[in-house]
Amino acid sequence: MAAKAKSTSKILSVVTTKDADFEGRWQSICDRRGEEGADVDDAVRTMIRAVRDRGDAEVLDGVERYDGARLEGLEVTRDEWDEGCDAVDAADRAAIGKAAMRVRDFHRKRIPSSWEMREEGGAYMGTRVRPLDRVGIYVPGGKAVYPSSVIMNAVPASVVEVPEIIMATPPREDGTVQPEVLMAARVAGVHRVFKMGGAHAVAALAYGTESVPRVYKITGPGNIYVATAKKQVFGQVAIDSEAGPTEVAIVADRSATPAWLAADLVSQAEHDEIAQAILITHVKSIATRVQEQVTRQLKGLEREEIARKSLTDRGAIIVTRSLEESIALANDYASEHLVLATEGPDALLKQVTNAGAVFLGHYTPVAAGDYMAGPNHVLPTGGSARFFSPLGVDDFLTRMTFTRFEPPKLRELGLDIIRLAEVEGLTAHGRSVDLRLQKIRRVRREREAAREAEAEL
Repeated sequence: MAAKAKSTSKILSVVTTKDADFEGRWQSICDRRGEEGADVDDAVRTMIRAVRDRGDAEVLDGVERYDGARLEGLEVTRDEWDEGCDAVDAADRAAIGKAAMRVRDFHRKRIPSSWEMREEGGAYMGTRVRPLDRVGIYVPGGKAVYPSSVIMNAVPASVVEVPEIIMATPPREDGTVQPEVLMAARVAGVHRVFKMGGAHAVAALAYGTESVPRVYKITGPGNIYVATAKKQVFGQVAIDSEAGPTEVAIVADRSATPAWLAADLVSQAEHDEIAQAILITHVKSIATRVQEQVTRQLKGLEREEIARKSLTDRGAIIVTRSLEESIALANDYASEHLVLATEGPDALLKQVTNAGAVFLGHYTPVAAGDYMAGPNHVLPTGGSARFFSPLGVDDFLTRMTFTRFEPPKLRELGLDIIRLAEVEGLTAHGRSVDLRLQKIRRVRREREAAREAEAEL
């Protein structure tokens, strides 16, 4: 966790790479994933077990307990879905449709395909690519409205033609789902919607109930209970990733506008008290001006308390010696969102090795990627961008390899297979090959004997 500002008038702490204690402070900034407490872990385990034992009844009880809605059934009916879509403002409907179209066009660009190869001697092998049979996407709900989460999770699955896309989202207290969420589900290709949330919804998707079909993968964001439940059911089903708090790192030079930098920091901080927003710059004067702008922009913000706590507790401005050092720190941080607010950002992009999504230049705020650009906004967090990738079509596909050897190919490679099996001490492996080689040699001898006998006639 980032160190708090020394002065109460400063919202963001300022750290310079020249400081004697920089390494320690920097590591505290980078250590942002956090862990759920044992109480959350135990509570979620109990919820999952109850859903497995009681099915729909437990999920319905959970909806009433946590969302305040008493439901007769979990699934959104066709009439409810139609009424929800009809209630969406025409301009909002158009914006949702445009976002879905752009995300769909982006993900269509590169869909992995099946392939095969043949070798002399009778070897035939390759890979078969197919969509998962059924997937579940989780969309936070209740009082919140997240049509963008629907689009980003469902569209890639729809692009590769997953036969059944199931969506779970908590209902409002009156038992309905936010109309904009239902509209997004329709244009994104969702097939069925269930009114349920939290760990109960994850358990229902993972194990199935009387009305909720079991899925093979669960994707989508959620609170700590949702994230913990996804980790606990992993293995029963696949999950997208272990998502942590959202984050942004901004690398800025003299060409950056302080007010815009502050706006980008505040926009990320308003997500959550434990979101993290950091600015990395070698221009010392920018740090002061961004501080002033952040203070100004927080006043009157609808989510001011959330954003202020995030920036005070976890935000920071890092003052470096050079732009090169700024990029090196950004790579070390491995941010979910990385903004290059610099001149010539395209050239700098070649130096970026670790980031979930990179936003180039002064006119590409993270908000563009959140809603309308096209690339997915479901991104690796907590430094996992070093080894995880954004959600995409690959996440909804499986790959199956196949191999066929004809006798000549097994004869060609058989002795080497046996030798490697013996190196590993797995003699039964070698025997499975040797028995076939004996048959191949015997058939070959019989064939040669038959030809010799025919020649003597």
